[in-house]
Amino acid sequence: MTTRLVAFDLDDTLAASKSPLDPEMAAVLLRLLDVVEVCIISGGNYTQFQNQVLAVLNIDDERRLSRLHLMPTCGTQYLQFADGEWVQRYAEVLSDDEKSRALESVERNARALGFWEEQTWGPILEDRGSQITFSALGQQAPVDAKAAWDADGSKKRALRDDVAAELTDLEVRSGGSTSIDITKRGVDKAYGMRKLVDASGISLDEMIFVGDRLDEGGNDYPVKAMGVSCIAVHGWRDTVGVVEGLLERELAVV
Repeated sequence: MTTRLVAFDLDDTLAASKSPLDPEMAAVLLRLLDVVEVCIISGGNYTQFQNQVLAVLNIDDERRLSRLHLMPTCGTQYLQFADGEWVQRYAEVLSDDEKSRALESVERNARALGFWEEQTWGPILEDRGSQITFSALGQQAPVDAKAAWDADGSKKRALRDDVAAELTDLEVRSGGSTSIDITKRGVDKAYGMRKLVDASGISLDEMIFVGDRLDEGGNDYPVKAMGVSCIAVHGWRDTVGVVEGLLERELAVV
């Protein structure tokens, strides 16, 4: 089957957590956009996409822009470029009740488990409209500090399990290196990929997904579980190699 679209996670796949794309990564991503359509689907909000990706790519080519699909907050939102601007096609926004219950549960359980840290960089809890995100060390924590906080993932698993046991009507998943994401039930990256099929007219068999959290329980795992061809990476340098390999395969122009 011809590959017509390549989808990527953002943090720790295209870039270091909460960091802009490295120029080397940006260069190969632009080359890929000349060959196939590209989707970025991540737990981050649209502002992060702007700062980490769009500002670095600085695309002024309408054809490239038309091939780029943005899915912030784990695919609970979808934006396409049309008529000179990024247009939101849908957003699965949480209700006020869902937000308040999610915020209360994740804070209470984090405190009970001893995971509510005193030294943080930015807010621990964030309302992203369609997603509530808990970041143990804050949104702007240094990469090294985040990597050290939960090296084996046991803290996130414990917190995720306790919150999920309470919020049975919502989706609770381990997010990035220190985060837990809460969305509407059934709305995850697999949901986003299915919506992408509808928007692009490209079948799942014609897509490849690249991510760093394809392990069971990771926020990329739902894509793997739905049968999409997936490539696991460990950081953006791995991803550069993956993209170069795809380009060498002479992917069909769409």
